[in-house]
Amino acid sequence: MTPSLPSTSLSFTWADLRPLTDTPRTGGVLRTVPADFQVDEVPLYLPSGEGEHLYLHVRKTGHTTAHVLRELGLQLGLRPQDIGAAGLKDRHAVTTQWLSLPGKAERRLSGFSLPDVEILQVSRHANRLGMGHLKGNRFTVRVRGAEGTAALAQTTLDELTRLGIPNYFGPQRFGLGGLNAEEGLRVLRGESRLRDPAVRRFLVSSVQSLIFNRFLALRLDRGLFAALLSGDMAKKHDTGGVFEVQDAAAESLRAARGEVSATGTLFGRKVKPLTQDAGALEHEALDAWGLTPAAFSSRKGDRRIVRIFAEDAAVTPEEDGYTVTFSLPRGSFATSLLRELTGTDVDGPVEPAAEEAAGFPDPLPDPALSQEDL
Repeated sequence: MTPSLPSTSLSFTWADLRPLTDTPRTGGVLRTVPADFQVDEVPLYLPSGEGEHLYLHVRKTGHTTAHVLRELGLQLGLRPQDIGAAGLKDRHAVTTQWLSLPGKAERRLSGFSLPDVEILQVSRHANRLGMGHLKGNRFTVRVRGAEGTAALAQTTLDELTRLGIPNYFGPQRFGLGGLNAEEGLRVLRGESRLRDPAVRRFLVSSVQSLIFNRFLALRLDRGLFAALLSGDMAKKHDTGGVFEVQDAAAESLRAARGEVSATGTLFGRKVKPLTQDAGALEHEALDAWGLTPAAFSSRKGDRRIVRIFAEDAAVTPEEDGYTVTFSLPRGSFATSLLRELTGTDVDGPVEPAAEEAAGFPDPLPDPALSQEDL
């Protein structure tokens, strides 16, 4: 059932977030085996072949990125800050991505061994790979046991390609039962006893994500997904430029053509809240938890686009369902597209992400740079 209003629950469920359309879904099951969910990182740049940093292209199954980085550090005698990754990938998939190490590690690399982790390519580059240094991800997902046909999936996918996809944060941000967001609220209210700065930052980012999801769900509820309000900060899809909307009617025509989309505020000291009509909607999202922008002064803040577009999307019929392939830009979650296709629980087990926040290789990035961890 489509929710009448966005939920204020701290625990994540897709049923609480309004989908884009009310069209029939295919149903089906994801991740029967790890190979049913394949994620290939699309790098922002490829290693040049020269430089002081060693670049590894790896394929892994059954490991988080953080676990692979931790093992590399332990086995090769490296410090956490010396190892780089552009995005975080979860264990419940077959994934490929680039990692970077100090060049001195090359002589010990032959001794590295971890089951179900394969080094596909070794190269060199001038700089360490940093979080967010990727263009996006390419997904190949098998949907088994679908009641609807592949033709129905293709029809829905065509509609998503035309209209765009709601850029919700997925459950990885919120933890089991919403515990990350719950503790994040305690941090913001000065009630938390946690002292680790990286964990506290991550928990606050969970609340940022919670508010963004509600803001986006409110836009969908009021027919504002592909439209703009006065005071919106809109983003151009071709250049990435951001501008304040003054003439909502004129800019909404551009939004309807897919040229620009609204952004939501990930509150922090360096980001100005929305104003005018868009600001009123944003305050409505904040008010659900009794918060104000000033509560987020410990974070830098960012803007996150409310709508994304899949590229190279296609459906292939299978005997017991279908396979869907698509590419998404960085910072977006494949499950936002998959729930529109299937209408089912599209998430695997939620990892204890707050525990990873204090580990390898960096403190977790701002939510705008968070990658699909599936």
